[in-house]
Amino acid sequence: MQANVYITTKAEKGWHTETQPLTFSPDMDGQEKGLLNLYPDIAFDSWEGFGCALTEASGSVYAQMNREQQHRMIHIYFSPDEMGYNRVRIHLDSCDFCTDLYEADGDPEDATLANFDFSRTERMILPMLRDAEAAAGQKLRIMLSPWSPPAYMKSNGQRCHGGHLLPEYYARWAEYLCRYIQEFEQRGFLVERMSLQNEAKAVQPWDSCVFTSEEERAFLKVLTKALARHGLDHVEVFLWDHNKERAFERADAVLKGKTDTAVAGVACHWYSGDHFENLDLLRQRYPQLRLILSESCIEYQFFAREDTGGSACRLAHELIGDMNHGITAFYDWNLLLDETGGPNHAGNYCWAPFLYDRASGQLMPQLLQTFYWHFSNFIPAGALRIALSRYTDQIDAAAYRRPDGSLAVVLLNRSQDELSVTLRLREQTASVALPVGGIVTCEIWDGLLH
Repeated sequence: MQANVYITTKAEKGWHTETQPLTFSPDMDGQEKGLLNLYPDIAFDSWEGFGCALTEASGSVYAQMNREQQHRMIHIYFSPDEMGYNRVRIHLDSCDFCTDLYEADGDPEDATLANFDFSRTERMILPMLRDAEAAAGQKLRIMLSPWSPPAYMKSNGQRCHGGHLLPEYYARWAEYLCRYIQEFEQRGFLVERMSLQNEAKAVQPWDSCVFTSEEERAFLKVLTKALARHGLDHVEVFLWDHNKERAFERADAVLKGKTDTAVAGVACHWYSGDHFENLDLLRQRYPQLRLILSESCIEYQFFAREDTGGSACRLAHELIGDMNHGITAFYDWNLLLDETGGPNHAGNYCWAPFLYDRASGQLMPQLLQTFYWHFSNFIPAGALRIALSRYTDQIDAAAYRRPDGSLAVVLLNRSQDELSVTLRLREQTASVALPVGGIVTCEIWDGLLH
């Protein structure tokens, strides 16, 4: 059995990553304590892949970087030899991570969308998308999400501060969303899925719109017909696109126990905490639905900028928990921001895996990028999550059997002490040291797995 371990830990001069061989030996004495058991023959969900959001904020920063910096960052994210991202999420019309508010067609008199203007997306987002596809060597799978309908379609007459989509505009808004899909597809891009509304419960000082479960169910019917009418029914529709604590209740209220629906899955965010049990409820009641984590980031209004180690651990804990409870795809938020965590027209600044200092012209990879590398570099699309058991909940662990039969095991030490874990696989064992706050990935090639 051949294995390597990749360890990211904090040292005197900052964080660093090193690779070490991992040696397995026969479990001669039947060790009982300190184990993490791996069961590669018991498999669950198939992993779809990792991705990130291409926002206008990211695009505006991207345009300020030189070509070498752009190529280096995009290569790290999307090259199969690096992080291997295979999907992206893109906002429709403006979101908070834009330089200002905008709409592709804000004219209430334009019932046919004759003046629909895709140029802002074309100018600010598509350059990144094209470069990303070149680095990936394949079409990326796109998820589209709206933050708000045009102001004239809403009960409060503005893009921000919530409001509701007026029923008399359901049909036009459905046409509007279809038009966006068509604009991408006409340029040769692959739109895989969409959500009905980003953060359907949130009333935000930036672009937002509230959908009750009754409204979401009613609009779903209108949108489904519009997609079919335009030959776009290959685009998967996801509900909710908001925090996990109410994900089950929303899906249950919209679907009312039905398992044969036009809904492909439920999209969740992480901002209200773990709520992994909500994912379990969704899997038990609606096993046909796919569960995805469509947005995740550290907001500076809630977490200290300088606590990079703590924040990276928070997001890694969240990701491992989501994976173990049924999430099959992960979309990070902005792939790139400036040194302030923006631009953001509402001042809602956030952390990103890459920051760019505008004054010095320096591209700054963040610790978060390394932590996410520990997942995406080792767990490709098509990998199957496998069963495991661990001796303590102070260690987060996720394990996958990859398409070539090898295993990838991600371990996170959440305690304040260095821990040791003994991997146990087919009566073979290997000891792994887990540094405080560090993240470790084990690669294991086992001929018996093929």
